[in-house]
Parts: sequence; structure tokens; C-alpha cells
Amino acid sequence: MGFDCGIIGLPNAGKSTIFNALTGSTAAVAGYPFTTIDPNTGTVTLPDERLQKIAVLTNPEKITPATMEFVDVAGLVRGAHKGEGLGNQFLGTIRNLPALAHVVRCFEDENVAHPEGDVDPLRDIEIIETELVLADIATVQRRIDKVKKTAQTGDKDAKRALAVYEKTFEALDGGRPASTLSIVAEERAIFDEMQLLSAKPVLFIANLDEDAVCEGNEYSKKVRTAADDREAGFVTISGKIEAELLDLEEDERTDFLRELGLSETGLAQVIRAGYKLLHLVTFYTTVGPELRAWSALEGTAAPAAAGKIHTDMERGFIRAEVLSADDLFAAGGEHEAKESGTVRIEGKEYVIQDGDIVRIRFNV
Repeated sequence: MGFDCGIIGLPNAGKSTIFNALTGSTAAVAGYPFTTIDPNTGTVTLPDERLQKIAVLTNPEKITPATMEFVDVAGLVRGAHKGEGLGNQFLGTIRNLPALAHVVRCFEDENVAHPEGDVDPLRDIEIIETELVLADIATVQRRIDKVKKTAQTGDKDAKRALAVYEKTFEALDGGRPASTLSIVAEERAIFDEMQLLSAKPVLFIANLDEDAVCEGNEYSKKVRTAADDREAGFVTISGKIEAELLDLEEDERTDFLRELGLSETGLAQVIRAGYKLLHLVTFYTTVGPELRAWSALEGTAAPAAAGKIHTDMERGFIRAEVLSADDLFAAGGEHEAKESGTVRIEGKEYVIQDGDIVRIRFNV
């Protein structure tokens, strides 16, 4: 599991520009709506200084970093839930994605038309959120219609499902996104199965002019407030700067960022914010000659983590030899870490921690 994320927003918010910059892709960019029709997908290698430090001390033949996937979805417009602007197609694209990056236009440019006529981040956010909620209302209503008769016969499973559906519908119909609902453990599977759009965690990306990216502007401050109100992620990016960085060598990028007063790229911001948003950790494995980084949800048990490497490892899991990256760095090498007693033997109940270096022992 990586940080797989759909990039959404109104037309001409800068979604494709940011997608291209983050993924190194060449999705079409233009100053008019619906340049993107079919979704573009790009896989990005996660920058990981810790992985490189581990490699120096373990000397693997092959290094495989973790990855994340972005899906550039065409701009949503008012009425998208009814199919306006190919809305049904675009909403369907993001239904299976675990998170959304909502690009909000925070720049003025007379050469780039705004579908609403002017720049107003809070209005733009509300338009997108309303479309997601309205699409969810239709989804939940279909579920209610389908299960209601069966529930009336006394079927227990149908009655449980109907209760969750009706609870969700009431919130959505009141204008509240599904993410605001309090869902108890016994309701979780029923709720998650609906794959509601407004239930997905959101990372707001304020897309700024080059001269505003360091301090922000009046528009981005409004987006930050909206993100805080929703307990959502928030980053500021200049799509134009990120696009310029694509054409530079690594050392040139560092100098360019320094000149602009920036300490890191927009990609690094997005990854860090995305990890926090989705409660992800990174762990590492050494299998044969390969050192590899993996992403997992906080709370993932060792057997499930082993299953990411191969399903046989999860089925036949015996134990895990675990060394934290910090202990490896402190010891100066694997042999030294073993000598110092920091390599631990953990069983099936062990929960993987961020920075763990794991060797799995299993039966075939």
C-alpha cells in the first residue's frame, strides 16, 4: 500500500500542471476547461533519506524505494453528480482511491479562465464538496431502496445495513460529508463498503503564484482555515515552480529552491502530508540481495506486513527479526547492532513501527 491519491478540483485549478510536476508525466495542460478527459496515472518514487542511509550500512545489490500513485482526474464542475462535464465518469474514477488531493486555485491569471469567473477558494471548495455529497446521496439512496424490503421481513443483516444507510443518508441530506459521521466498530464494514466519495481523507493543495509560495496569500490562508476546520491535510505549492524543477539536475534543483527561499519540493510536502493523513508508516525488508521500502497503515501486525512481500510469508509466518533504523545507525552496522542486542525477535502480535528493518521467518 502506498499513498494512492486522486487529484481533483475545478477546471484550470492547476491539477495537470501539478500532476506533471509530481510524476514527471506529460498530461496536457491548457488555459481552458477539460484539457484532461481520460484520467492520467503516474507512479512516483518516494524520496527516503533513511533508505539511503540503511543501504550505505548494509550494502545491498538492489535498492527498491516505496512508491505512490497519483491519478489526475478531469476538473469537476457544478452538476457533476448529474453528469455535467462528464461528471459521472470522473466521479467513478476516484471511487476506488483511498485519498483525494484537492487542488484549489489561489492565483490570478487572466490567461487562464476560471469556470466561475473569478478566484474564490472557499466557493470552489464548497462546489467540489457539494458534488461529492450529492453523488453520495444517490449512492446511499440506491442502497436503501435495495435493502429496505428485506429488512422489513426481519432479516438481521439487512436491518443492520439499513440502519447504517439511513444514518448516513440523514447526515448527507443535511449537507454534511460522510467523513463527519461517527461510525462505531460494528458499522465500519457496512459503511466502508459504500465507498463514499465524501468519506475519503482529503489533502488540500493551495496552488500559488511563484512569488507567493513562501509566505502564502489571502487565498491560501482561506484554504488553510478550511483544511483546519475539516481536520484535513494542507500544503502550498506553486505548480509553475514544480514544473521548472523538472528540467533541472539534482544540484541545480537545490540551488533553485534555496534562491526561492524553499527548503524542499512540493512533492516532499505532499508525501509527508499524505503519510500523516493516511496514518502510514515505512518499514524495510532485506530479501536476498534487495533492500526494499514498504508503506503500511499504522497498527499493521507483522504477519500482514509480511504478506506485502509475499502471501506465503503471511500464511507461514513464524517470527520476525526486527531492527530499528535508528538502532542500526547508532550501532554503525548490522553486525554491531546484533552484538549490542538491539535486534529483536517478535511474534505474530507485533505491530510494525515506522523505521523497522524486518526479516521474516516463515514456513512454506
